[in-house]
Amino acid sequence: MNTLIISTSSFDIDNNPPLQQLLQKGMRIITNPHRRKLTEDEIIELLKAGSVGMIAGIEPLTERVFQTAPNLKVISRCGSGLDSVDLSAAGNRGIAVMNTPEAPAQAVAELTLGFILSLLRQIGAIDQAVRKGEWPRTQGRLLAAQTVGIIGLGHIGRRVARLCQAFEATVIAHDPHATQVPEGVTLLPLEQLLASADIITLHLPYSPVTHHLLNARAFAVMKPQAIVINAARGGLVDENALADALKSDKISAAALDVFEHEPYQGTLLELNNVIVTSHIGSLARESRQRMEIEAAENLLQGLIRAGVIQ
Repeated sequence: MNTLIISTSSFDIDNNPPLQQLLQKGMRIITNPHRRKLTEDEIIELLKAGSVGMIAGIEPLTERVFQTAPNLKVISRCGSGLDSVDLSAAGNRGIAVMNTPEAPAQAVAELTLGFILSLLRQIGAIDQAVRKGEWPRTQGRLLAAQTVGIIGLGHIGRRVARLCQAFEATVIAHDPHATQVPEGVTLLPLEQLLASADIITLHLPYSPVTHHLLNARAFAVMKPQAIVINAARGGLVDENALADALKSDKISAAALDVFEHEPYQGTLLELNNVIVTSHIGSLARESRQRMEIEAAENLLQGLIRAGVIQ
Protein backbone atom coordinates (compact mmCIF):
# COMPACT_ATOMS: atom_id res chain seq x y z
CA MET A 1 0.00 0.00 0.00
CA ASN A 2 1.36 3.43 -0.98
CA THR A 3 1.77 5.88 1.88
CA LEU A 4 1.32 9.66 2.02
CA ILE A 5 2.67 11.96 4.73
CA ILE A 6 0.91 15.11 5.93
CA SER A 7 3.50 16.95 7.99
CA THR A 8 1.58 20.16 8.72
CA SER A 9 0.61 20.65 12.36
CA SER A 10 -3.08 20.29 11.44
CA PHE A 11 -5.02 19.25 8.35
CA ASP A 12 -8.70 18.55 7.67
CA ILE A 13 -8.64 15.23 5.82
CA ASP A 14 -12.36 14.49 6.05
CA ASN A 15 -13.49 17.57 4.11
CA ASN A 16 -10.84 17.42 1.40
CA PRO A 17 -12.14 15.85 -1.87
CA PRO A 18 -8.70 15.20 -3.49
CA LEU A 19 -7.47 13.43 -0.36
CA GLN A 20 -10.63 11.36 -0.27
CA GLN A 21 -9.90 10.33 -3.86
CA LEU A 22 -6.43 9.24 -2.83
CA LEU A 23 -7.84 7.21 0.06
CA GLN A 24 -10.27 5.55 -2.33
CA LYS A 25 -7.32 4.59 -4.53
CA GLY A 26 -5.83 2.68 -1.61
CA MET A 27 -3.45 5.30 -0.25
CA ARG A 28 -2.60 5.28 3.46
CA ILE A 29 -2.16 8.66 5.15
CA ILE A 30 0.19 9.30 8.08
CA THR A 31 -0.18 12.62 9.88
CA ASN A 32 2.10 14.71 12.10
CA PRO A 33 1.91 13.19 15.63
CA HIS A 34 3.59 16.20 17.28
CA ARG A 35 1.10 18.86 16.07
CA ARG A 36 3.90 21.40 15.55
CA LYS A 37 6.75 22.16 13.13
CA LEU A 38 8.82 19.01 12.74
CA THR A 39 12.56 18.76 13.08
CA GLU A 40 14.73 17.17 10.42
CA ASP A 41 14.97 13.93 12.44
CA GLU A 42 11.23 13.82 13.02
CA ILE A 43 10.35 14.16 9.33
CA ILE A 44 12.92 11.46 8.53
CA GLU A 45 11.15 9.20 11.02
CA LEU A 46 7.78 9.83 9.37
CA LEU A 47 9.12 9.22 5.87
CA LYS A 48 10.54 5.82 6.89
CA ALA A 49 7.19 4.34 5.96
CA GLY A 50 8.30 4.48 2.32
CA SER A 51 6.07 7.41 1.40
CA VAL A 52 5.52 8.26 -2.25
CA GLY A 53 4.13 11.73 -1.58
CA MET A 54 3.76 14.32 1.12
CA ILE A 55 1.85 17.47 1.93
CA ALA A 56 4.55 19.56 3.56
CA GLY A 57 4.57 22.21 6.22
CA ILE A 58 7.67 24.28 7.00
CA GLU A 59 9.90 21.48 8.28
CA PRO A 60 13.41 21.24 6.73
CA LEU A 61 13.30 19.04 3.64
CA THR A 62 17.01 18.59 3.02
CA GLU A 63 19.32 16.29 1.09
CA ARG A 64 19.67 14.22 4.28
CA VAL A 65 15.89 13.83 4.44
CA PHE A 66 15.66 12.81 0.79
CA GLN A 67 18.39 10.20 1.25
CA THR A 68 16.09 8.34 3.63
CA ALA A 69 13.04 8.57 1.33
CA PRO A 70 13.92 6.80 -1.93
CA ASN A 71 10.25 6.30 -2.88
CA LEU A 72 9.28 9.95 -2.54
CA LYS A 73 7.94 11.35 -5.83
CA VAL A 74 5.90 14.46 -4.97
CA ILE A 75 6.09 17.21 -2.34
CA SER A 76 3.06 19.48 -2.20
CA ARG A 77 3.74 22.44 0.05
CA CYS A 78 0.68 23.67 1.94
CA GLY A 79 1.56 27.36 1.66
CA SER A 80 3.58 29.66 -0.54
CA GLY A 81 7.16 29.57 0.78
CA LEU A 82 9.60 26.98 -0.52
CA ASP A 83 12.65 28.11 1.44
CA SER A 84 12.44 25.03 3.70
CA VAL A 85 12.85 22.71 0.69
CA ASP A 86 16.22 21.96 -0.89
CA LEU A 87 14.91 22.38 -4.43
CA SER A 88 18.20 21.38 -6.03
CA ALA A 89 18.36 18.13 -4.07
CA ALA A 90 14.72 17.41 -4.86
CA GLY A 91 15.30 18.03 -8.55
CA ASN A 92 18.35 15.76 -8.62
CA ARG A 93 16.21 12.95 -7.21
CA GLY A 94 13.30 13.55 -9.58
CA ILE A 95 10.98 14.77 -6.82
CA ALA A 96 8.33 17.20 -8.04
CA VAL A 97 7.76 20.19 -5.71
CA MET A 98 4.64 22.37 -5.80
CA ASN A 99 3.11 25.05 -3.61
CA THR A 100 -0.11 27.06 -3.13
CA PRO A 101 0.97 30.71 -3.43
CA GLU A 102 -2.44 32.25 -4.02
CA ALA A 103 -4.51 30.49 -1.35
CA PRO A 104 -2.99 32.05 1.81
CA ALA A 105 -2.34 35.49 0.32
CA GLN A 106 -5.49 37.26 1.46
CA ALA A 107 -5.27 35.83 4.99
CA VAL A 108 -1.68 37.01 5.47
CA ALA A 109 -2.47 40.41 3.95
CA GLU A 110 -5.41 40.91 6.30
CA LEU A 111 -3.35 39.86 9.33
CA THR A 112 -0.74 42.41 8.28
CA LEU A 113 -3.39 45.12 8.11
CA GLY A 114 -4.63 44.08 11.53
CA PHE A 115 -1.12 44.45 12.95
CA ILE A 116 -0.78 47.89 11.39
CA LEU A 117 -4.08 49.22 12.70
CA SER A 118 -3.56 47.73 16.16
CA LEU A 119 -0.12 49.31 16.54
CA LEU A 120 -1.11 52.68 15.12
CA ARG A 121 -4.02 52.97 17.55
CA GLN A 122 -2.26 51.00 20.35
CA ILE A 123 -5.31 48.80 20.74
CA GLY A 124 -3.57 46.01 22.67
CA ALA A 125 -1.86 48.32 25.17
CA ILE A 126 -5.06 50.26 25.82
CA ASP A 127 -7.03 47.03 26.30
CA GLN A 128 -4.55 45.87 28.94
CA ALA A 129 -4.64 49.24 30.72
CA VAL A 130 -8.44 49.29 30.89
CA ARG A 131 -8.44 45.75 32.33
CA LYS A 132 -6.17 47.06 35.11
CA GLY A 133 -8.69 49.75 36.05
CA GLU A 134 -7.05 52.56 34.09
CA TRP A 135 -8.77 54.77 31.54
CA PRO A 136 -6.04 56.04 29.17
CA ARG A 137 -6.80 58.72 26.60
CA THR A 138 -4.07 57.60 24.23
CA GLN A 139 -3.60 59.47 20.98
CA GLY A 140 -2.87 57.14 18.08
CA ARG A 141 -2.06 57.68 14.42
CA LEU A 142 -4.09 57.42 11.23
CA LEU A 143 -3.10 54.89 8.58
CA ALA A 144 -4.25 57.48 6.03
CA ALA A 145 -1.41 59.75 7.18
CA GLN A 146 1.33 57.11 6.93
CA THR A 147 3.76 55.99 4.25
CA VAL A 148 3.73 52.20 4.07
CA GLY A 149 6.90 50.56 2.75
CA ILE A 150 6.32 47.05 1.36
CA ILE A 151 9.36 44.86 0.79
CA GLY A 152 8.31 42.18 -1.68
CA LEU A 153 5.50 42.66 -4.22
CA GLY A 154 4.39 39.08 -4.72
CA HIS A 155 0.90 37.68 -4.17
CA ILE A 156 0.76 38.97 -0.59
CA GLY A 157 2.64 42.24 -0.97
CA ARG A 158 0.34 43.41 -3.78
CA ARG A 159 -2.72 42.68 -1.63
CA VAL A 160 -1.24 44.61 1.30
CA ALA A 161 -0.64 47.54 -1.05
CA ARG A 162 -4.28 47.58 -2.17
CA LEU A 163 -5.58 47.31 1.40
CA CYS A 164 -3.40 50.20 2.57
CA GLN A 165 -4.39 52.31 -0.43
CA ALA A 166 -8.04 51.74 0.49
CA PHE A 167 -7.21 53.53 3.76
CA GLU A 168 -5.62 56.35 1.68
CA ALA A 169 -2.09 55.61 2.85
CA THR A 170 0.87 56.38 0.63
CA VAL A 171 2.49 53.13 -0.53
CA ILE A 172 6.10 52.64 -1.58
CA ALA A 173 7.79 49.34 -2.28
CA HIS A 174 11.08 47.58 -2.91
CA ASP A 175 11.26 44.50 -5.11
CA PRO A 176 13.99 44.13 -7.74
CA HIS A 177 12.09 41.17 -9.22
CA ALA A 178 8.62 42.76 -9.38
CA THR A 179 6.67 41.95 -12.54
CA GLN A 180 3.40 43.52 -11.40
CA VAL A 181 3.33 46.86 -9.58
CA PRO A 182 -0.07 48.11 -8.36
CA GLU A 183 -1.12 51.49 -9.66
CA GLY A 184 -0.01 54.29 -7.37
CA VAL A 185 2.83 52.31 -5.77
CA THR A 186 6.31 53.83 -6.11
CA LEU A 187 9.31 51.48 -6.34
CA LEU A 188 12.38 52.61 -4.40
CA PRO A 189 15.84 51.25 -3.52
CA LEU A 190 15.81 49.42 -0.19
CA GLU A 191 17.77 52.00 1.80
CA GLN A 192 15.54 54.81 0.57
CA LEU A 193 12.43 52.85 1.52
CA LEU A 194 13.78 52.15 5.01
CA ALA A 195 14.47 55.85 5.55
CA SER A 196 11.16 57.04 4.11
CA ALA A 197 8.51 54.64 5.42
CA ASP A 198 6.51 55.02 8.62
CA ILE A 199 5.48 51.36 8.40
CA ILE A 200 7.77 48.67 6.96
CA THR A 201 6.25 45.30 6.20
CA LEU A 202 8.02 42.23 4.81
CA HIS A 203 6.49 40.00 2.13
CA LEU A 204 9.39 38.22 0.48
CA PRO A 205 10.87 34.71 0.58
CA TYR A 206 13.71 33.77 2.89
CA SER A 207 17.07 32.83 1.40
CA PRO A 208 20.72 33.17 2.40
CA VAL A 209 20.69 36.49 0.52
CA THR A 210 17.77 37.85 2.56
CA HIS A 211 18.94 36.46 5.92
CA HIS A 212 18.61 39.25 8.53
CA LEU A 213 17.59 41.74 5.85
CA LEU A 214 16.40 43.90 8.72
CA ASN A 215 19.42 44.14 10.99
CA ALA A 216 20.97 46.76 13.27
CA ARG A 217 22.12 48.82 10.31
CA ALA A 218 18.64 48.77 8.78
CA PHE A 219 16.96 49.79 12.04
CA ALA A 220 19.41 52.67 12.39
CA VAL A 221 18.23 54.09 9.07
CA MET A 222 14.53 54.02 9.98
CA LYS A 223 12.46 56.83 11.43
CA PRO A 224 12.06 56.84 15.23
CA GLN A 225 8.28 56.41 14.77
CA ALA A 226 8.69 53.50 12.37
CA ILE A 227 6.68 50.31 12.80
CA VAL A 228 8.08 46.99 11.56
CA ILE A 229 5.83 44.09 10.52
CA ASN A 230 7.00 40.57 9.68
CA ALA A 231 4.40 38.02 8.61
CA ALA A 232 6.70 36.42 6.03
CA ARG A 233 9.65 34.41 7.38
CA GLY A 234 11.50 34.62 10.69
CA GLY A 235 15.01 34.65 9.28
CA LEU A 236 14.36 37.96 7.53
CA VAL A 237 14.68 39.86 10.82
CA ASP A 238 17.57 39.90 13.30
CA GLU A 239 15.37 39.53 16.38
CA ASN A 240 18.07 40.62 18.84
CA ALA A 241 18.78 43.75 16.82
CA LEU A 242 15.04 44.44 16.65
CA ALA A 243 14.75 44.14 20.43
CA ASP A 244 17.67 46.56 20.88
CA ALA A 245 16.10 49.03 18.44
CA LEU A 246 12.78 48.92 20.29
CA LYS A 247 14.40 49.30 23.72
CA SER A 248 16.46 52.28 22.59
CA ASP A 249 13.54 53.97 20.78
CA LYS A 250 15.25 53.79 17.39
CA ILE A 251 11.88 52.54 16.16
CA SER A 252 8.51 52.70 17.89
CA ALA A 253 6.84 49.28 17.56
CA ALA A 254 6.80 45.92 15.80
CA ALA A 255 4.55 42.95 15.11
CA LEU A 256 5.84 39.49 14.26
CA ASP A 257 3.97 36.35 13.29
CA VAL A 258 7.11 34.38 12.36
CA PHE A 259 10.42 33.73 14.11
CA GLU A 260 13.76 32.10 13.43
CA HIS A 261 13.01 29.44 16.04
CA GLU A 262 9.43 28.48 16.81
CA PRO A 263 7.81 28.40 19.31
CA TYR A 264 9.47 31.75 20.08
CA GLN A 265 10.77 32.33 23.62
CA GLY A 266 13.06 35.32 23.21
CA THR A 267 13.52 38.86 24.49
CA LEU A 268 10.74 40.40 22.41
CA LEU A 269 8.19 38.82 24.75
CA GLU A 270 9.35 41.19 27.48
CA LEU A 271 8.51 44.33 25.48
CA ASN A 272 5.11 46.02 25.54
CA ASN A 273 5.50 47.70 22.13
CA VAL A 274 5.56 44.40 20.25
CA ILE A 275 2.73 42.17 19.08
CA VAL A 276 3.70 38.50 18.75
CA THR A 277 1.51 35.79 17.26
CA SER A 278 2.08 32.09 16.70
CA HIS A 279 2.60 31.78 12.91
CA ILE A 280 -1.12 32.20 12.21
CA GLY A 281 -0.82 34.13 8.94
CA SER A 282 -2.66 31.61 6.78
CA LEU A 283 -4.99 30.42 9.53
CA ALA A 284 -8.17 32.06 8.38
CA ARG A 285 -10.85 29.41 7.93
CA GLU A 286 -11.62 30.19 4.30
CA SER A 287 -7.99 30.55 3.22
CA ARG A 288 -6.85 27.48 5.12
CA GLN A 289 -9.56 25.34 3.53
CA ARG A 290 -8.64 26.54 0.06
CA MET A 291 -4.93 26.03 0.74
CA GLU A 292 -5.40 22.48 1.98
CA ILE A 293 -7.59 21.51 -0.97
CA GLU A 294 -5.14 23.05 -3.46
CA ALA A 295 -2.22 21.26 -1.79
CA ALA A 296 -4.06 17.94 -1.97
CA GLU A 297 -5.05 18.54 -5.60
CA ASN A 298 -1.43 19.31 -6.45
CA LEU A 299 -0.39 16.10 -4.74
CA LEU A 300 -3.04 14.06 -6.58
CA GLN A 301 -2.06 15.45 -9.99
CA GLY A 302 1.64 15.05 -9.21
CA LEU A 303 1.20 11.39 -8.33
CA ILE A 304 -0.79 10.83 -11.53
CA ARG A 305 1.98 12.46 -13.60
CA ALA A 306 4.58 10.35 -11.78
CA GLY A 307 2.68 7.22 -12.70
CA VAL A 308 2.12 6.24 -9.07
CA ILE A 309 -1.68 6.19 -9.50
CA GLN A 310 -4.08 6.40 -12.41
